[in-house]
Amino acid sequence: MEGMDSTPTPPPDGAGGYRALVVDDERPLAAIVASYLERENFEVRVAYNGTDALTLAREMDPDVVVLDLGLPGIDGVEVCRGLRTFSDAYVVMLTARNTEMDTIIGLSVGADDYVTKPFSPRELVARVRAMLRRPRSAPVHGTALAAATESVPPPRVFGALSIDVAGRDVYVDDRPVMLTRTEFDVLAALSSRPGVVFSRHQLIEAVWGESWVGNEHLVDVHVGHLRRKLGDDPAASRYVTTVRGVGYRMGTGQ
Repeated sequence: MEGMDSTPTPPPDGAGGYRALVVDDERPLAAIVASYLERENFEVRVAYNGTDALTLAREMDPDVVVLDLGLPGIDGVEVCRGLRTFSDAYVVMLTARNTEMDTIIGLSVGADDYVTKPFSPRELVARVRAMLRRPRSAPVHGTALAAATESVPPPRVFGALSIDVAGRDVYVDDRPVMLTRTEFDVLAALSSRPGVVFSRHQLIEAVWGESWVGNEHLVDVHVGHLRRKLGDDPAASRYVTTVRGVGYRMGTGQ
């Protein structure tokens, strides 16, 4: 395993409070990943098979799941599919082979990112922390509530599509659309500048962060999920339009 030194970096200030679930049947690897996350102040639970992973996920409500694709029995694909029925945790899929098909399989069931084995635990933790740094709506209490309410931006409306960025809610024809965190973040980035074309690289930086390394076609997979959930036909798109050879832009919804 690359980069498995015994001296992880000291935990950053304010890193506590996050819950991570590590799922891998390779127990030594699972233990190493768990130890790196624990030293970054994560509360960590470990599962070695898919059945236990789903049970633990229901019990602990993790913020992030590090999930091996090649689990015996219930594999990582089925675990991720099951997770997405009750959890919006970030999912980082571990794949044993660096093939486009492995990546697509993992992302097609709702994974947010992937890391190819062998990998550096430091890189994995950096990916996890980058995801958790994405802006999130936080509860506001006391006298700050009125001021916060005044500053809440109105929903972004594109025809039948309404995007409440502050509340992270999406509606089409007044019906709620259930998106994963990453799907919402892609939509929020595109809708922030309607009509402007975003390259894959720009969307990677906006959603996954500047330090992300991997196949930029990751964006295409998430856009495909997004379109399907919005009922958006790629051949006659109302919302997310493909600009061939460049990237994507937000349409008017008409």
